[in-house]
Amino acid sequence: MAWFRKPRYTTVPAGQKKKDMPEGLWTKCDKCQAVTFNTELERNLSVCPKCGHHFRLDCWERIGTLVDPGAFHEIDGGLTSTDPLHFEADEKYADKLQAAREKTGLAEAVVSGEAAIGGVETVVAVMDFSFIGASMGSVVGEKIARAAERALQAHKPLVVVCASGGARMHEGILSLMQMAKTSSAVQRLGDAGVPFIIVVTHPTTGGVTASFASLADVIIAEPGAMLGFAGPRVINQTVREELPPGFQTAEFMRDHGMADMVVPRKDLRPTIARLLRMLTGAESADIEPSSAEREAGETANDRLETPTRTSARTGLTDRQTDSIITATSSDKSEGEGGPQGS
Repeated sequence: MAWFRKPRYTTVPAGQKKKDMPEGLWTKCDKCQAVTFNTELERNLSVCPKCGHHFRLDCWERIGTLVDPGAFHEIDGGLTSTDPLHFEADEKYADKLQAAREKTGLAEAVVSGEAAIGGVETVVAVMDFSFIGASMGSVVGEKIARAAERALQAHKPLVVVCASGGARMHEGILSLMQMAKTSSAVQRLGDAGVPFIIVVTHPTTGGVTASFASLADVIIAEPGAMLGFAGPRVINQTVREELPPGFQTAEFMRDHGMADMVVPRKDLRPTIARLLRMLTGAESADIEPSSAEREAGETANDRLETPTRTSARTGLTDRQTDSIITATSSDKSEGEGGPQGS
């Protein structure tokens, strides 16, 4: 009877192997765990399309998203670190440097050069966290200082993209001296009225935060980026108090005065370009009204007709600065994510 017949199963011939799925086709988001094809992720500037998590970019990817196409010219590319203290812990510092160079293809943790952003000639420096955590040693400090000096000499704005674990302790006191050197260099920019913009990416901590990264005319942060000196765990153990939600994230630091604005990656170039045109006088105070201002029937120009306090450093009034931020930043709730993954 048909009821008692055995079902037929498909048999796999002996020796036939299951086809392997090619690797490198997709990436899993550290925040929402969603899986996204790498091609889609690249089109979205390495931002998760599901939750807005900003993945880390290397310095060349960052330069590609920030400056005008074909406008970047590297300077001081031949500067490389040595091992003046012959430092050795789990491995020799010289070996660590060589491994970082082979891994990243970079000579050091920062790439600097001249470029144009929105048509404005600018000096740019971009830090790469993949190179020993973008820690600031003698060469990183020297390249940042030289970039500031070049900007001062040519009277061009300076834009620095930060990502760092702090001072490079393999170089001891020499690394700590870079805090004073870079701070002095950017202070001279302020004295001369040369605009200086910092872009904070995840994470920016330690001696970099405690020096030039906190001294810019405008501090912009990517959503969810960590900005601080010591990490939350160290602070928690020191003060023995529960830290507030979102502590040291870009949004928290903006709300508490340590950053001026939080800007999603897709809006970084137009935002910085607009700021540069305003700060250099390449653009007048003729600011396009934001959508919120249009709805309210109030334009930025109306607000600028009655200027208030003027900054001695940037030459902009409080109202002008507010107008730039309103016109270039999306609504406070848009594009904001939680703390980034490492």
